[in-house]
Amino acid sequence: MLTPYVPYPPSSGGQIRTLNLLKYLSKRHQITLVALYKNDDEKKYLNHLRHYCRKIYLCRRPQKPWQLSNITKAIFSLLPFLIVRNYSSEAKQVVSNLLIKERFDVIHAETFYIMPHIPNTKIPIVLVEQTIEYEVYQHFINSLPLPFRLLLSIDILKLKYWERYYWRKANIVAAVSATDEKLIKKLENSIATAIVPNGAGDEMIAKKLNAIDLKHPVVLFQGNFNWLQNIEAAKFLVNEIYPHIYDLIPAVKVIISGQNADKIRSLAKPGINIINNRPEDGQTIKSVFQNATFFIAPIFGPGGTRLKILAAMAAGVPVVATKTGVEGLEVITGRDVVIASTAPDFAKQILSLIEHPRRYESIRSNAYSLVKEKYNWQMIAKKLELLYENRN
Repeated sequence: MLTPYVPYPPSSGGQIRTLNLLKYLSKRHQITLVALYKNDDEKKYLNHLRHYCRKIYLCRRPQKPWQLSNITKAIFSLLPFLIVRNYSSEAKQVVSNLLIKERFDVIHAETFYIMPHIPNTKIPIVLVEQTIEYEVYQHFINSLPLPFRLLLSIDILKLKYWERYYWRKANIVAAVSATDEKLIKKLENSIATAIVPNGAGDEMIAKKLNAIDLKHPVVLFQGNFNWLQNIEAAKFLVNEIYPHIYDLIPAVKVIISGQNADKIRSLAKPGINIINNRPEDGQTIKSVFQNATFFIAPIFGPGGTRLKILAAMAAGVPVVATKTGVEGLEVITGRDVVIASTAPDFAKQILSLIEHPRRYESIRSNAYSLVKEKYNWQMIAKKLELLYENRN
């Protein structure tokens, strides 16, 4: 298995996904993990991974993405910036040596931009796309001034070309949602595809649904604020949605929590608490979900499936989100989640759930059951095993 990150601690979506897959796959498989790292501090997490992996190779990649060598290479080569910043010559050599010296039944590549480290081989490759990267980056550059959009549009074209190129190099491409699989098939209809969804971590699934105080609601948004979509959502929540909620529900409190939350520290004000989570502080993350009354997801950027939404559902917290926010999840609007599109609509939907406690309980109960049934990692790992068995 190749990953562009060290899959511990379970703080980002990719880390959560890989760690849980390793946990269950290791029960029936021998796993050699090749993971990229940015700084030596990440090596301290090795012991957490040795429980699941037969061998582990950590290979250095550039610590800072926006360094001159990366930018220059991306500008003056055919490779997009995403591949350049995640490339490790050490990993390329390690993988090449492993394929010569050892026998493997399958190569699992987590994200397409780890694929350049795999030499030509007859060993079947299962490529898992956590999101359609060129779409995510297209959304990012659309937010920039026109001169930057024109410059970076060339990189988007390169990104789309190489993403499709590496789809064709794999034996099977697994998407995390039917939406993403449909787009992959639209672009490359001859390749074999499958769906291996994301899930909610075992630690996030509540043992039971406790009573909630609807008179003093706590609205939560959680995310990694290295990602544009999460910064956009936080700003929209504070500047657009919160005033409408406060007008309707003066007792409301808002918590915005996640990694790199210092980037949005300026959004803090009376009634709005910003919590910066350390990567290894899983208990704080669990606590904010357990103490929330609503999870709000005003997400407008495309791609993947939102592990934070699955975490909220697992914790028994009703989700109010945009259609984009829940895109790719097998949820039914009005049964498992509530959909809103405008700031006033978000506030009205939250008020409606407070005024109708039975509907509030129905939404959270249905979502909780759905996660336990369809989005648990043990079942997801079994789906992945089927791909391994049918890898040819």
